[in-house]
Amino acid sequence: MRNDQTETVAANNGEIIYHVFQRSFYDSNGDGHGDLKGLAQKLDYIRELGATSILLTPLYKSAYYHNYFADDFEAIDTTYGSLQDYLQLVRAVHERDMKIYMDMEIQYITEDHEWYKSSYENPSSPYSEYIVYKDKQNTEPESVIFNLNGQWGYNNIYRNITTVNLLSKKVQEYLYGLFRYWMDPHQNGSFEDAVDGFRLDHMMDMLDNKQHLDNLFSVFWKPLITRLKALRPALVFIAEQTDWNSSGADHLLHGEVSCVFAFQLREAILSFDKNNIAQAAEAAFETSVERQVVFIENHDIHRFASLVNNDAGKLRIGAALNILTGGIPAIYYGQEIGMLGEGGFGRYGDSDGNDIPRREAFRWYKQVEGEGMALWYKNTGPWWNDSTLKDGDGISVEEQQSDPASLWNYYRRLITLRKQCLALHAGAYKTLQNNNPNVFSFARVGKDETIVTVVNLSDRYENVQVELKEYKYKRQEKAIRSLLGDIVAMISAVNMRANMPPYETGVWKLERDS
Repeated sequence: MRNDQTETVAANNGEIIYHVFQRSFYDSNGDGHGDLKGLAQKLDYIRELGATSILLTPLYKSAYYHNYFADDFEAIDTTYGSLQDYLQLVRAVHERDMKIYMDMEIQYITEDHEWYKSSYENPSSPYSEYIVYKDKQNTEPESVIFNLNGQWGYNNIYRNITTVNLLSKKVQEYLYGLFRYWMDPHQNGSFEDAVDGFRLDHMMDMLDNKQHLDNLFSVFWKPLITRLKALRPALVFIAEQTDWNSSGADHLLHGEVSCVFAFQLREAILSFDKNNIAQAAEAAFETSVERQVVFIENHDIHRFASLVNNDAGKLRIGAALNILTGGIPAIYYGQEIGMLGEGGFGRYGDSDGNDIPRREAFRWYKQVEGEGMALWYKNTGPWWNDSTLKDGDGISVEEQQSDPASLWNYYRRLITLRKQCLALHAGAYKTLQNNNPNVFSFARVGKDETIVTVVNLSDRYENVQVELKEYKYKRQEKAIRSLLGDIVAMISAVNMRANMPPYETGVWKLERDS
């Protein structure tokens, strides 16, 4: 039986999150849609990579392929499977000593939701206060993010969308019950088929910067999280920050969440600028290293491989900084094989199909077609015509697993190293000064070990001297080989010197001076 004590032990053992867009992951029944049974069949692949947790995108019923903007918070999209399929997936995850997180967007609903259908143009509806209306006649539902009142789907459906009234006591009680159900489906204190935590989508103190939806941290989020954690202290809440310029400090301090996504650090990593990365890392890890989820990709942004023009060296730098810098690393499905994809507003008109390129079918095989390939969007629009999936391009699990030099195997080496070195997943972060503007260096300082990581951000060899004066280690002159590769560094009484190959990362363990 799982309990909070065993969960806490697991959480301290170097968590790695695998972020799945399940509709595009693996299709178990041949209908083209990735589903829960398909995900269950591929859990061993995720574990083999080294991930310890799985983050889903929303499961609930929606008119949209991404399942944001709910039609029914309580119903699982039938293309994913049944409630029983979900519970079996959760049990299978737990049997592997892994955790599973559910994505919850509860701020918006479509016109197909019971609250909307009942209350629209009907002020006497029992659900009238569940939705934010601009007028007393309930004829003007409040807009949603980006001031939208509705959205076209990739399949030419259109639905009106509106905002849920999170300030309503009735709504708050309903949502507490909703979260509590997924936290403990049988309400018996046995968490064998219960979700281990939640990603809180679009978590804001003032929702969409609307004055009448303010103080949500104190009025809605903190009370909800506090009540749920009183029942299950180990429950994890991950805040998705809408303000990407924020370090998430307010979410941690006032929202009572467990951790936040390190958006600023992601942007800095993409810059390949030493000072930008150092400043963002210091800001992110200033309060607590373990409360930042470090990532370079997710379902809302361009694939890292596309942004670096599929440059093999830069892909390895992104991987190293993602896994080794600090916090809880999150890997977006396909990132580990360098999948491509760019989307965004207006790319293909006014449609949610704009983001399909960021969410393409996971590449299992050398050929695009194959058993389980989740090509649900095939021949549905220009996003398919522009698909980045190409036969034999080297971007597949089949091609990379057998290649020791592949990106997939590099991710595995990084994750293995992180798990082997306690300081890499539990140590404090410290930027290390060096004499080269193209080299970023930092230390992870644990109780019994210090790990030094040096990253060459340039496309040429770089000599670097890293300052080590403040650390306690055996100070004799000694050549030490990197834990990650063949780079040899000379450690002296005060510094470390190395000649770093282009776009290469070295990792060294300092022996403590007893």
